[in-house]
Amino acid sequence: MLKRALTIGGIAAGAGAALVAGYMLFVIAPDLPAIDAVSDYRPKIPLRIYTADNALIGEFGEEHRNFVPVKDVPDMMKKAILAIEDKRFYDHGGIDWIRALGAVKADLRHMSLRQGGSTITMQVAKNFFLSRDKKPGRKLAEVLLAYRIEAALTKDQILELYLNQIYLGQRSFGFASASQAYFSKPLKELSVAEFAMLAGLPQNPARNNPAVNPKAARKRQHLILKAMREQDIITEKQYQDALKEVLHVSTKGQEFDTHAEYVAELARQQVYAQFKEESYTRGISVYTTILKADQDAAYESVRRNVLAYDQRHGYRGPEAFIDLPDDEEDREDAIDQVLQKRRSSDRLIPAVVTAVNAKSVQAETIDGEDIEITGDGLKLAAPALSASAKPEFKIRPGAVIRVIKSEGKPEKTRWAITQVPQVAAAFVSIDANTGGLHAMVGGFDFNLQKFNHVTQAWRQPGSSIKPFIYSAALEKGYFPATLINDSPLSLDGGDSAWNPQNDDGVYDGPISMRTSLAKSKNVTTVRLLRAVSVPYAHNYLEKFGFDLAKHPKNLTMALGTGAVTPQQMAGAYAVFANGGYQVQPYLIAKIVDGDGKIISETKPPVVAQESNRVLDPRNVFLADQMMREVVRSGTGAQAYQRIGRLDLAGKTGTTSDAVDGWFAGYGGGVVGVAWMGYDDPKSLGGREFGATLALPIWVDYMKVALQKRPPQELPAPQGLAQRDGEWLYSEYLEDPTVRAIDLDLQAAPAGEAATAGTSPPQGEVNPPHQ
Repeated sequence: MLKRALTIGGIAAGAGAALVAGYMLFVIAPDLPAIDAVSDYRPKIPLRIYTADNALIGEFGEEHRNFVPVKDVPDMMKKAILAIEDKRFYDHGGIDWIRALGAVKADLRHMSLRQGGSTITMQVAKNFFLSRDKKPGRKLAEVLLAYRIEAALTKDQILELYLNQIYLGQRSFGFASASQAYFSKPLKELSVAEFAMLAGLPQNPARNNPAVNPKAARKRQHLILKAMREQDIITEKQYQDALKEVLHVSTKGQEFDTHAEYVAELARQQVYAQFKEESYTRGISVYTTILKADQDAAYESVRRNVLAYDQRHGYRGPEAFIDLPDDEEDREDAIDQVLQKRRSSDRLIPAVVTAVNAKSVQAETIDGEDIEITGDGLKLAAPALSASAKPEFKIRPGAVIRVIKSEGKPEKTRWAITQVPQVAAAFVSIDANTGGLHAMVGGFDFNLQKFNHVTQAWRQPGSSIKPFIYSAALEKGYFPATLINDSPLSLDGGDSAWNPQNDDGVYDGPISMRTSLAKSKNVTTVRLLRAVSVPYAHNYLEKFGFDLAKHPKNLTMALGTGAVTPQQMAGAYAVFANGGYQVQPYLIAKIVDGDGKIISETKPPVVAQESNRVLDPRNVFLADQMMREVVRSGTGAQAYQRIGRLDLAGKTGTTSDAVDGWFAGYGGGVVGVAWMGYDDPKSLGGREFGATLALPIWVDYMKVALQKRPPQELPAPQGLAQRDGEWLYSEYLEDPTVRAIDLDLQAAPAGEAATAGTSPPQGEVNPPHQ
């Protein structure tokens, strides 16, 4: 009987195996895809943007992936994966039958199709070709594809596909990308504990994600470390050390090497215009002209000085209010819900106030940390803590606020109440000789506003336009010692009189052009423009790359009532900084494809190429001398006081009612332009000027950017002569007609118009001088 039963069982098993084999051969096999996808693997590598010194500043694409050849993957990483996923990988032919039989027993025991036992090769088959639906037919297809893959590729090639293709959470594909996403460092720098943590992700990237489920991730990591110890991959000491190691997991996903979001987005737009959707999959790398240290300095300077301006103008009150439930769990849910809606801004952390007394505020942050704010940390919000504060302004339990943590040692950590600024700002710097951008900050925070004020914001330049008017005057024979009458001026604009005024109402009588520019006098500048003539000065702006259509053809042009962008202004000041040559600011140095082949490259222009000359060297020398005076003794004196270099030159600018604040200047071959203003134009404050708004941004940046750049001195070129110790063009040395302007006039002649047939723009009659 037993023999008969065994015979019948054997026949049944053989018949079953034959049926399965026939099903696989005649039903599944004909529908299997070709394995070209693995034999000719082309991973979807995202678009990456770098600084000139190889710091990653942006990545764009659906899949975050870094393709790493198997030979470059750390041995410990490979062993950690194989220890838990497929320890007999190098011994089987695609199917680990020992493990598979164990999986079948488990399925029968639980009366379910858990379908464990997949090898690395089977997972490659599944990831490349099959859906994730758990159907019996799919498992058989996996088996057939695994054999085909094993026949076509070596073991190392199969492992390389697995290491680079598998999804590991946080939009990361492959272990190299996951290493950056979770630990912000490359694979080669990971510890044994970190290798084991990553090796735990393939089983279930959602459940075992250490950024969102650290408890489950740690449990899985311990299981892998145990397997590694049992297989003698690690020593007992390594095992114990790894169990105790505290891992620092990034919860934000991949972080970049510097804050250059506006740069990365601008580069992305330029690449997309050329390559469309392929930009995000073919592994294109873009190398910009940005310098990491310069970008860091620019970002920190803009943030610091915008916050300083914002705090000078007072606290605006909490962002919102919520009711705090009595139940602790409901309370936590309510806090979490409201904070998740707050848009993040670097270091300005949203929090909900949980308790308030006369000397402290307690709050819970978005990270769940309970903090206490005391002392100077309450200074900004003091009015909102007053007993007489209005309900909508008062800080009380349930108030949603922003807090900032002081930098320094943990034991000295201090918290302060702050707020997200409403004012906008921008900074850009370029190489004066080539036009290559060194730094660009298009706003206070890219997460809060994508609008790039460096390239997109057309704003009135105010008095930062004056150096170009003075340069035009030099070509007409005027020179730094030319005297101009600083006295009240009234001009008939046709319908009404225009009375340009100095911002402080002070008139100094006859002053030199040099003093006029240094003190940024309005009335003398209008007189100078009138002497030069509006048509001549207007056309003259084209030498510097300005759009003439955006500048008025009347005397208000002298006070900056046209429109410029910060980037355009940087290119214009570069003409003075580089000796008289027009340059075009540019961002992208080269574009490289996924194979390392250069697709396109921007060669820096030849320095001081005569075909690009737009200014006489004598003009450059005299204009530079006058702008250095601005920095030494005039409205920009803060720059010299804080940096202490004699080669600094530039000009402040403040528009009517202090709507825009500027500083544009240069030194050491670097041109920098800073701007501050509101997107919905309004006054920045009666006591704010370019010198208080934009100049501090410029100074903080230049202190860093010029550290390794020696001062540059301009020698006096040929064709200049001196009269009473001041330079002028040689051909005007004996010409007395260009030595003074309106010295015999206390006011303009009756009926003299601002410009022929044109009235000054309404509402722009008295721009302040700075």
